[in-house]
Amino acid sequence: MRMILTTAALAALCSTAVFAADAKAGKDVYDKSCKTCHGPTGTPPAGMAKMGIKDFTTTDFSDAQIKTAVTEGKGKMKPVPAVTGASVDNVAAYVKSLKK
Repeated sequence: MRMILTTAALAALCSTAVFAADAKAGKDVYDKSCKTCHGPTGTPPAGMAKMGIKDFTTTDFSDAQIKTAVTEGKGKMKPVPAVTGASVDNVAAYVKSLKK
C-alpha cells in the first residue's frame, strides 16, 4: 500500500519528529551566551532587571519572540552572533522551559 502525504502533513511530521528542539542542548547555549544578563535560572540580576530585562520564569514568550531577540536583538539587547541554526531553536526551547 502506498501512502501519499500532503505538503502540510509532511511539514508537520518534519517539524516535530525530525527537527524537534532540544531544551537540554539549549541550556548549554544559554549558559554560554545568555546567563550573564538573564541569570542562571532565568531571573535577571537586580541591575539587569532595572534595565528592563524580563524574568523568564514569570513572563510568557513565544518561540518567535525569543528567536527574534537572539538573532536580531531587542531594545538594548544586541543580536547574539554565536547562536545560530538549531542552537536558536534549542535555546528558545530551554527559555520556555524556565517558565514556572
